[in-house]
Amino acid sequence: MDIESNGSNKRVFHGLGNKPHQNHNQNQSQNQIQKVCYHWQAGRCNRNPCAFLHRELPPPPLPSHSSSSASTSFNGGSSKRAHGLGGVGPRNDGFSSRKNPNFNNTWGRVSGGAGAGPPKKMERVCNYWVQGNCSYGDNCKFLHSWSIGHSFSLLTTLEGHQKVVTGITLPSGDKLYTGSKDEHVRIWDCASGQCVSAIHLGGEIGCMISEGPWVFIGLPNMVKAWNIETVTDMSLSGPAGQVYSLVVGNDMLFAGTQDGSILAWKFNPATNCFEPAASLVGHTHAVVTMFVGANRLYSGSMDNSIRVWNLETLQCIQILTEHTSVVMSVLCWEQFLLSASLDNTIKVWAATQSGNLETTYTHTEEQGILTLCGMFDSEAKPVLLCSTNDNFVHVYDLPSFTERGKIISKQEIRAVQAGPSGLFFTGDGNGQVRVWNWLKEPKTAV
Repeated sequence: MDIESNGSNKRVFHGLGNKPHQNHNQNQSQNQIQKVCYHWQAGRCNRNPCAFLHRELPPPPLPSHSSSSASTSFNGGSSKRAHGLGGVGPRNDGFSSRKNPNFNNTWGRVSGGAGAGPPKKMERVCNYWVQGNCSYGDNCKFLHSWSIGHSFSLLTTLEGHQKVVTGITLPSGDKLYTGSKDEHVRIWDCASGQCVSAIHLGGEIGCMISEGPWVFIGLPNMVKAWNIETVTDMSLSGPAGQVYSLVVGNDMLFAGTQDGSILAWKFNPATNCFEPAASLVGHTHAVVTMFVGANRLYSGSMDNSIRVWNLETLQCIQILTEHTSVVMSVLCWEQFLLSASLDNTIKVWAATQSGNLETTYTHTEEQGILTLCGMFDSEAKPVLLCSTNDNFVHVYDLPSFTERGKIISKQEIRAVQAGPSGLFFTGDGNGQVRVWNWLKEPKTAV
């Protein structure tokens, strides 16, 4: 699926939630500078400096979480997820399900003026450094790194795929699975970082997920299901065209297809097979993203809409139509739904008293957005990774959308996946898979 953004190529960073500005004019009244900026509250203040406050009282702190120290080797740790589609353990989607209603009013704002702000470095990687022969060293004005920021670091790069990486998953603690449009699934040993197997599937891989011992792969006109424990596989027929998205919910496997339908299968232990369960119809173009949360299935499509389905009845209960281009990614965090589109926006949706979702905040990028991935950093703080059409992944604090850093690639990054033990993974259009780990934030003197 080749999708291009309609936005311009000019990149101008617009920071949300600036740091609180100090009193720059001693003649201003004390009452004026103690007021919170009305335009900042609405998310559209363009004054720098601004005479009013760009802050409010911080929300209650997040509950503390024990965090494993970041691994310095490429090792995903042990897998404790339950097996099968029935009674599975917690999904590794990054974000937890805990709720904090105070975040409802803090989207796009830096609480207490403590935001780090955007990194101030040259955003171009040195070509000579890439080739290993830059003579300028530390004095080079270009980056000698594939990232900007101090929150994460690159562990290793996995080479082997020849086309864009479209799926990354860890069904076990010692093996990483990656899929690509080059029609191959590669299996990597987490201890050595070496590819131990490359399996040709005879069709472009549109997506890939894992659940318990199962690895599911979206192909043209089918879904391939592998059981890595029994070393068996089966082909699930029914999709029309490429399968672009897969998700598991309510003991069913859902596949978003090129013709706009969503097919569902249920595993039957008696026959040891996946049996067709339903076909969800409504989208008029390809379904390219899906997410399950709060007993709902959310589907985003090339018809620019998001459909909300009841997982019990499999009926569409709401259609969200505020995006003006392809909805590329949806995910849930806290009580919110986040959606990203090639219309250059991330929309945050919250439920009203009636239960319907409405937009509560919109974040704008300069380029079309390809994918979102939510996770927690080494300090158990929620972060959002946002891949854009200009070959960047922006790393944002939530809910302020303060940028903490960037990941840079030679081509666009289509796959981002959270991992265990402080690891996460990116796969780009060049076929490279990079392994990253979160670092402890350095303590600054007060």
